[in-house]
Amino acid sequence: MPEPTAEPTTRSAPERDLRPAFLAATDHVIAILSRDDVAAAWHQASALPEWSVGGLVAHLASQPVTALTLLRADPVTDAILLDEHYARSAWVSGGLDDDVNVSIRSGSDEQADAGRDAVLGRVVAARAELPDVLAGQEADRAVLIPWTGWALRRDDFLTGRMMEIVVHGEDVAASVGFTAPTLSDEVLAPVMALLTRLAARRHGQGALVSALSRAERAPRTISAF
Repeated sequence: MPEPTAEPTTRSAPERDLRPAFLAATDHVIAILSRDDVAAAWHQASALPEWSVGGLVAHLASQPVTALTLLRADPVTDAILLDEHYARSAWVSGGLDDDVNVSIRSGSDEQADAGRDAVLGRVVAARAELPDVLAGQEADRAVLIPWTGWALRRDDFLTGRMMEIVVHGEDVAASVGFTAPTLSDEVLAPVMALLTRLAARRHGQGALVSALSRAERAPRTISAF
């Protein structure tokens, strides 16, 4: 008599809940904003064209604050996929002087005018409120992004905000001259997965694989944006 076939023991892992990761990403923002050298460099030019350090830091700081505002808003029913969000977003393909990117910079500069302590204070206040707000957000909750006109599901929305935090945190570090704090895998993994997909879509699978594995044929750039 044949031996009974064992039931498979391997199951696909459940999707990760990114709410704790977003709190960790917010702590990352606070750690960067709390640095004395960031405050001292506030009015200097940053590593990004047309951005001051203060404006760049204000843009970084706006991610948790904006997330708190949008998570508190009334939910909607329909949401698009995260990669479609970036395919539709005008800033992704827009040039440095296109209206959408000029508007982002000018809005950040206005926030920066209040000074480092005020910008930091807004993030600290948001961090205090985020745990309770995030606790009430179900996985299928659609979060409306009003300046785009469409919504993303909870963790797609949080991934997009964390991508901004990770990327602009490195921008600030490069601008001021320090090494950004090391991020946990719970924050970095979904962001790197997103950037990898976007880079492959923009440059092609072969270019991405070569950039990661073959220095002799790596393309000049593999930037996702």
